[in-house]
Amino acid sequence: MPSSPASSAVSTGGSAPIVWLNGALLDASEAGISPFDHGLLTGDGVFETLAGLGGEPFAASRHHQRLVRSAAALGLIPPPAEELLTAMREVMHANGCPDARIRVTVTGGISPLGSDRGQARHTALVAVSAMPTFKPLANVVTVPFTRNEKGALVGLKTISYAENVLALNHAKRQGGDEPIFGNTQGILCEGASTNVFLVRDGTVLTPPLSTGCLAGVTRGLAIELCADLGIPCEEVLLPLDALEREEEIFLSSTLRCLQAVGRVNAVDLPKAPGETTRRLVEAFAALQQRNLDP
Repeated sequence: MPSSPASSAVSTGGSAPIVWLNGALLDASEAGISPFDHGLLTGDGVFETLAGLGGEPFAASRHHQRLVRSAAALGLIPPPAEELLTAMREVMHANGCPDARIRVTVTGGISPLGSDRGQARHTALVAVSAMPTFKPLANVVTVPFTRNEKGALVGLKTISYAENVLALNHAKRQGGDEPIFGNTQGILCEGASTNVFLVRDGTVLTPPLSTGCLAGVTRGLAIELCADLGIPCEEVLLPLDALEREEEIFLSSTLRCLQAVGRVNAVDLPKAPGETTRRLVEAFAALQQRNLDP
């Protein structure tokens, strides 16, 4: 007998029990993904995380555009934007979860046991869970691992996340809640699931995409908000240890939105959150209120 929705929610780590898989709404206990799926076997897949706000995904167009770019680089074809938009709405509604973390995943589908991809259709999955909460101030830890700015997956949001899992565990062991990577040149790059911004003499600084960081949707919106507010913003190369010398730092991500950093490598920042960060946090919240698909 299939498990009940309630028991499915427990077995999936608190995630909502109704998912959308290849065009159908299913109980998670009945949603079968093959043990030969290339995403499971090799990490051959791409994904997007979106914030569901009142039953609507935020910035859905921008996320789908990035999903298409990432998928194209891997030779994958995701479902059309309207199909995924409907799927996200249906999954949130089916689970009674209007404010949600939404995960859209596309993999290479059933394939041989190896790097070659099979001829089966790709796997497309939409799942949701409750929106996580974050502390007002983030504690970040620089990690001894590097982002490869010349790697084959640079700029792609793939499901190959084992490096991030290890980095996050490392940061947590050091009392942090987000790891920060440099690249192979020792240049500040990004967090495991965040982009990084520094504020110096009233100017917002963030690493350029050439460092190997992901073109975060929230990163792009933050840069646009700086222009709207008349705050100077520059994409510049910064050494990783610049984090330890700045008084105002913030992170951006889909679920955190914009979050001030309060501690770097166990050293408290004296002005957290700073005035520029506060202005941008307020502006981002106002943006979400007036436009769900900016």
